Amino acid sequence: MERRDFFKKALTVAGSAAVGSTTVGAAQTVHPVDNRKVSDIAFPQKRPLITYSDRPPLLETPREVFTSALTPNDLFFVRWHMPVIPTYINLNTFFIHINGEVEKEIKVSLKTLKTEFEAVELTAVLQCGGNNRTAFQPTAGGIQWGVGAMGCAKWKGARLKDVLQKAGLKKEAAWIGFNGEEKAVYAETANFVRELKLEEMHDDIIIAYEMNGEDLPYLNGYPIRLILPGFYSDSWIKMLCNITVTKERQKLHFMDHAYRIPDNDCECETPDSLAQKTKPIEEMNVNSLIGYPITSTKVKKDADLVVRGVAFDGGHGIAKVEISTDDGASWTKAVLDDGKEGKYAYRAFTYSFKPQSYGQQNILCRASNKKGEVQPFAKDIQWNRGGYKYNGIDEVKVEVV
Repeated sequence: MERRDFFKKALTVAGSAAVGSTTVGAAQTVHPVDNRKVSDIAFPQKRPLITYSDRPPLLETPREVFTSALTPNDLFFVRWHMPVIPTYINLNTFFIHINGEVEKEIKVSLKTLKTEFEAVELTAVLQCGGNNRTAFQPTAGGIQWGVGAMGCAKWKGARLKDVLQKAGLKKEAAWIGFNGEEKAVYAETANFVRELKLEEMHDDIIIAYEMNGEDLPYLNGYPIRLILPGFYSDSWIKMLCNITVTKERQKLHFMDHAYRIPDNDCECETPDSLAQKTKPIEEMNVNSLIGYPITSTKVKKDADLVVRGVAFDGGHGIAKVEISTDDGASWTKAVLDDGKEGKYAYRAFTYSFKPQSYGQQNILCRASNKKGEVQPFAKDIQWNRGGYKYNGIDEVKVEVV
């Protein structure tokens, strides 16, 4: 494919970015908003999703998608930061420019990436750090996501370390900076650049050109994107076009100010006493979500009901998922899949039971990982100004008839 003329094919989607602002008040955390309507209009290569904005594209996956280990490409969430995205990609002129503290500056084309480097596959969860942000009260700044700013895919590409080896790293090299083709409207706006410590580079970090066996969807970063498994998606740069190696950490807005949380034991603060010391969000914490049934589903009394969902963490591995049908008074283990997709992937789970009483039935799920971390109740998660890293015990409310 030499070129994708994308936005000329796109329908105009009404809506604007749902951006909150922090206000002073008693801080608490509740269950995130979970009843937003799926749009009537679909973006190219996507089925209709929950739409927050068309410029930049901000699309959320509905809850009912999260019942299996892999998320279909056309139902995968979308998050861009800048409103200016190329309307097409010409592969004859598209390169990754590798520069800075390297022995030789090089340009790597998609063809080179596919033919001159060993191809590797990795299944990993991609999740926005602000997923579930609507759980934070008062409102935390940022896109007011519900539960679906996440997905899991099988990524194929070349190892980052192999590509950098082709350029050769100088002895002084210490940091690697990444940015893509998205641009701001105003020149004064900082580019979306993220950095990685060279010492944190490992074999599972790849530059991907395929997603679930197909070319990357345009809205998910075509033609190539960076994959940092176990980390939140702010570091997974889309339409990756530049890699700069430096001796020292650069001063960058999206490293120094954005995507940061309080640097204390609880990673928390209050609206009227904001933490002075902060740190970047990096590794994902343990989490789980029920994909079926969804809230307001009608189920029959004394009939078998199979609860389905997914669990994941930052790569330590899921040890168990438990279900409660008595508001957390007792918990029973769900059945996990075989885990063949690997430690960075979703573990799909199922749990069967027969509702015994008419009326509302609450179903809760919580995951534990092999590190010993367990999902807390929503009320026990403490507030932070960015609305980051929410991982409260999930809950759906069905009607038994």
